[in-house]
Amino acid sequence: MGDDVTTTVREEILARTEGRTLLDVFTATCDANWNRVALQVKEGEGFRTHTWGQYRQEASRVAMALRRRGVSHGTHVALMMTNRPEHVIADIGALLAGGVPVSVYNTLAAEQIAYIADNCAAKVAIVEDAAYLATWKAVAHRLPELEAIVVLEGEVDVGDGDGDETGPAVLTYAQLLEEGEEALSTGQGELENSWRAVRPDDAVTLIYTSGTTGPPKGVVITHRALLYQLAVVMDLLDITAGNRGISYLPLAHIAERMTTHYVGIRAGGTISFVQDVTEVLPTLQEARPNIFMAVPRVWEKMHTRILGRIHETENERKRALALKAVEVGTEKVRAELEGRTPSRKLRLQHAVFDRLVFSKIREGLGLDELRYALSGAAPISAELLTFFKAVGIEILEVYGMTESTAVITANTPGNVAIGTVGTPLPGIEVRIAEDGELLARGPIITPGYLNRPEATAEAIDADGWLHTGDLASMDGRGFVRIVGRKKELLITAGGKNLSPNNIEESIKQRSPLIAQLCAVGDERPFVAALVVLDAEALPTWAEQHGLELADVATAAAHPKVRAEVQRAIDAGNAELARVEQVKAWEIVPAEWTAESEELTPSLKLKRNVIHSKYQEVIDRIYAQPA
Repeated sequence: MGDDVTTTVREEILARTEGRTLLDVFTATCDANWNRVALQVKEGEGFRTHTWGQYRQEASRVAMALRRRGVSHGTHVALMMTNRPEHVIADIGALLAGGVPVSVYNTLAAEQIAYIADNCAAKVAIVEDAAYLATWKAVAHRLPELEAIVVLEGEVDVGDGDGDETGPAVLTYAQLLEEGEEALSTGQGELENSWRAVRPDDAVTLIYTSGTTGPPKGVVITHRALLYQLAVVMDLLDITAGNRGISYLPLAHIAERMTTHYVGIRAGGTISFVQDVTEVLPTLQEARPNIFMAVPRVWEKMHTRILGRIHETENERKRALALKAVEVGTEKVRAELEGRTPSRKLRLQHAVFDRLVFSKIREGLGLDELRYALSGAAPISAELLTFFKAVGIEILEVYGMTESTAVITANTPGNVAIGTVGTPLPGIEVRIAEDGELLARGPIITPGYLNRPEATAEAIDADGWLHTGDLASMDGRGFVRIVGRKKELLITAGGKNLSPNNIEESIKQRSPLIAQLCAVGDERPFVAALVVLDAEALPTWAEQHGLELADVATAAAHPKVRAEVQRAIDAGNAELARVEQVKAWEIVPAEWTAESEELTPSLKLKRNVIHSKYQEVIDRIYAQPA
């Protein structure tokens, strides 16, 4: 898209959102959908629901109570909860009060919580239960601005609800709502004035980065940037009123906020919340979403589940039929991707298999009414995208970051190039710097990091270009391909600059047994890798190979498991340049999670943590002949 066209498109979109905030959108949506279900969460055999009218009423009570607790224009309110209606109700309540909501990752340690709460001078914290309360109370003495902690559920000692010199007040969410109800009886005008005083360039939220390269930075997201992003998303995906989504990724992450919380408000849809990730599939099956966002690891697990179910099918004829269907579907998609027209026979076979096999797979996953499947936050393999497209689920890979209010580039319906992250959003400028770094500019870019002017200047140059830190290439059609992280390049002892991500993705996709793989080799003579086995895929694989493996630790030492890992590495190496190939590896007999700190909450590798934690293993690998 030429510069003139980009500018014209950008100005047109800005004109549509000029002078508005998310609160204008929220109140309009509530008025238009007062009795439609907005939020629901599984409880027992059914769902606990909030209509749009109830959503607004409860958020208004939260807002007035927060104002009585000292929240005013620009004040930060910390939210540390699972994915549940109260999380987004409190989020909107903080905005209605004139404040700024700050969702905090539930996996953070007390020290990290203290850093964030102090950095943003949080006035009030709303937390899930007594366990979260204990963590906040442990660091409250370091947070002089914190005046109250609100607890949603569980038995807690709330005292009289007033703070003193010993620390902030502690009260229940029910008490907060009571305070808000009382304040509303005489303060409707105050509430109206507080939210109408919010301006487009004010913060709609503050999101702290995962901190993979140091202390987390608070990214300021403005109403103006958010409404621009929402306008583009609604145009590109044609999301209609009543859209259904499920919320299960951390609400402290921009991808989840955008896909469910903000799009839900813009579309007037229904969001089903998942408090425990083990309940994602049952919720999908009941909620039947129209849009579903997942990080690659979730799609990988779904892929493993589908193939596992096929291989576990006792009826040999049905099993053979399903495997043939996958083969035919994959062949058809590959032909289309290569610009070839699939044969008439192949098209007919695929149509039959779609009716007999693939429709049942989609229905079993709860994705039979899905209109849009999205993947982001980390790279996803072309093989995985091909597989899901074969079974009738086209995953649209998108790229962005917190600093860009989510999406910068996207594959969109009818404009997909597998292996790329799509083309720039309308009105957004993208270019590749001389050193290969991807730069972006436009209304979606953050004004900066809270209280971190030096970091802001490092990320956003004087001409307004956001330096993403990602290395990329762009083809003649404008499709962007991410090569790797600029700061994560491996520089071997021979002086070769290599992208570890490229190496990892080439190998991971070769076997369902590999959950995670971390390439190492900085200042080393060759590339090696740490491998983590997939505990969920292991039982099915073991049964198929006639093995009894008690656990991951046992499997890590089994010759057949090691042979399978070597097979995958050999297959991946065949697609890599000689200098990129993994020459040695070791299985780590443990799962990597955000809780164990090897992964960020969005499931990216924390390389510095991994390198430190497994230094002895890495040294042992390089002590052996390659």
